[in-house]
Amino acid sequence: MAQLKSIEMQPLTSGVGSIFIKSQFCAKPQWPPTSTDLSGKVAIVTGGSSGLGLHASKLLLSYNLSHVILAVRSLKKGEEAAATLRLEYPKAQVSVWELEMGSYDSVQAFVRKVEIELPRLDIAILNAGVAKLEFGLNPNTGHEETIQVNYLSTMLLAILLLPALKAKSPSGAPGRLSVVCSGTVYQAKFGNRTQIPLLPSFDDTKIHPFDVGERYACSKLLGQLFLPKLAEYVNPDDVIVNLVDPGFCKDSGLHREAHGVLRAVLSLAKTLTGRTMENGASTYVDATVVKGKESHGSWLMDWIIMP
Repeated sequence: MAQLKSIEMQPLTSGVGSIFIKSQFCAKPQWPPTSTDLSGKVAIVTGGSSGLGLHASKLLLSYNLSHVILAVRSLKKGEEAAATLRLEYPKAQVSVWELEMGSYDSVQAFVRKVEIELPRLDIAILNAGVAKLEFGLNPNTGHEETIQVNYLSTMLLAILLLPALKAKSPSGAPGRLSVVCSGTVYQAKFGNRTQIPLLPSFDDTKIHPFDVGERYACSKLLGQLFLPKLAEYVNPDDVIVNLVDPGFCKDSGLHREAHGVLRAVLSLAKTLTGRTMENGASTYVDATVVKGKESHGSWLMDWIIMP
């Protein structure tokens, strides 16, 4: 029986708490076959200087990836991360390229660099994201920061990378594009869903009051709504496009801006319920290396295709 796409499945009927418990405590990591060999392949990982991005880069290199590009906001932090990877994997090429996800100009410049400098590109993992604690507008675009980074800039980058992933991957081996999403989509209330136009309503707290959890969930939900539509225009023989949830992970840098009581609560929650970073990063490798055309346009959570 053919694997159903996410949009073909019936919605989950269990509550958010039940989904979280099942995901964090019952789902078992699925690792690539021991025969997996990424020799000759090239991957881009955004947000690759720390957290899940760095762990995913390390995991890809452990399967003999030839070249990884850490796309980072801070070149200094990127080079520090790259130095540790180069020591552990001296045969691989580890590059650090600047990418400011809050700037359309930076996103476009990054893609031009890909087009000009990379003779090959097999994998792109769009991992960079933010969870802003306070409302703020991006000075470059005028949009709220979380929506700007997690949705607008990420989807722009996804669209612009498609031609390179198609043209620079070997014939018969589709390029792979995986956008990092989040299980928090299941708790999004999306109270401004009827606003027309929709996007400006996120920029006005009178229309859509700011709440960090709700805003983060909505920013990821927008991507979950958009990417399956994008996939309809992409031939999976050229590029396989999917969404992936790494789960709630220990030591993730996502909540780096948290302080005080909130920081303590999040730290305790991660200690008690969080996945290891290695297990979280394995979802990225599963989405881009193990899963095939059956995952095109779908949402991967707990290493399986979910509604």
